[in-house]
Amino acid sequence: MNRRSFLTSAAVAAAGGAAGLPPAKAAVAKMKITRVRVYTPPELNTLFNQSNMVVTVETDAGIVGVGEGGAADTLEQCAGRLIGQDPHYIERLWQDMSRSFFYPPGREKMHALGALDLALWDIKGKVQGLPVHALLGGMVRNYCECYNTAGVIAAIKPGMGIRERAHATIEAGYRAFRMGAADLRTGSTFNTRERLNQVLKDCQEAREGVGENGDFCIDFHQRFDLSEAIRGCELIQSLAPFFVEDPVRTEAFQQDLPLLRRAVKVPIAAGEEWGNRWDFNHLVEEHDIDFLRATLPNVGGITEMVKVAAICETHFVGIVPHFTGPIATAALVNTLGAFSGPVLMEYNFEGRTNPQVPVCLDFKQGKLYPNDRPGLGVELDMKQLKLIAEITEPIRNRQLYYRPDGSITNW
Repeated sequence: MNRRSFLTSAAVAAAGGAAGLPPAKAAVAKMKITRVRVYTPPELNTLFNQSNMVVTVETDAGIVGVGEGGAADTLEQCAGRLIGQDPHYIERLWQDMSRSFFYPPGREKMHALGALDLALWDIKGKVQGLPVHALLGGMVRNYCECYNTAGVIAAIKPGMGIRERAHATIEAGYRAFRMGAADLRTGSTFNTRERLNQVLKDCQEAREGVGENGDFCIDFHQRFDLSEAIRGCELIQSLAPFFVEDPVRTEAFQQDLPLLRRAVKVPIAAGEEWGNRWDFNHLVEEHDIDFLRATLPNVGGITEMVKVAAICETHFVGIVPHFTGPIATAALVNTLGAFSGPVLMEYNFEGRTNPQVPVCLDFKQGKLYPNDRPGLGVELDMKQLKLIAEITEPIRNRQLYYRPDGSITNW
């Protein structure tokens, strides 16, 4: 079935229901996934779980979904479970990819699963002729406010200090200026006492730069133990940071963040290294953080991010997703644009090019805007991409177990 005949059959099915004829089981005709391809972009980010690899999920209807993330080896198994399946059943496919291989997926594999999930939602939007945010209930905000890290914008000149960078960031329309606790450090030596004293000075400059009613954020980058993190938060409390990010080491989050929360009064953000909701649900439920840094595709894609957003909404925790690739950022606008809680997006693409996606993000004056393009609203320039993997064979030698009603359950 080609794209034209698929869309025609979908229209006929919908028209039949409207004319009083027996309604079709689904609003769209059946289709099958035929191939998954993995590409590297011109500037590949090889950092752990921040991959900007491009994945495409192809169908026999000629509709191709676009996703981003993962690595060739982690994508291969999940993609094998998709071949021959109907892409409309996204939740079922998510459960299949997650449960088929006995062991729960670790963060590396969850990143790959999430990349494929983005592509499935892109297909669904293209079939319906709607942007993903419309499929999720529609936008609840006019735009997504952004922050910028260290002033990576056109107005920043070499040699500018924190005060000037922070001021320029706010003047450019961003909601907040963000910096790290080690931004101005030279060399590899990290003296925590010296650094905390410098953090106070840096934050004083940032406050002056953004002004009385402006916002700044500081990332401790997990470089402090609990006692040092407490002291650092206390030092800058009067300067009213928007949040302090990753104040303690991620290995100690579950035990130290609750202790920190009870000891300090600054807002806390954490989670850029987390995977799906089971990494952090207790911390959200106990209000041990004020902002969740989980992002796409790390959590497992849009399917999982919607559930993450529901947990955050229930407990009045905001979402400040970590920086990711351009396609996943477009997916974040679609997904978190429909989340009613506080959202602040990280945007570091100003002044950078992403030639693999000539149509992708709608950014203006420090804000990311939604659009009405179908799916994720992304278009690829295939000439900019290098094919590194192609999956066409299904993986069928896995045993799944089902409840009596046909839903997937554990082994």
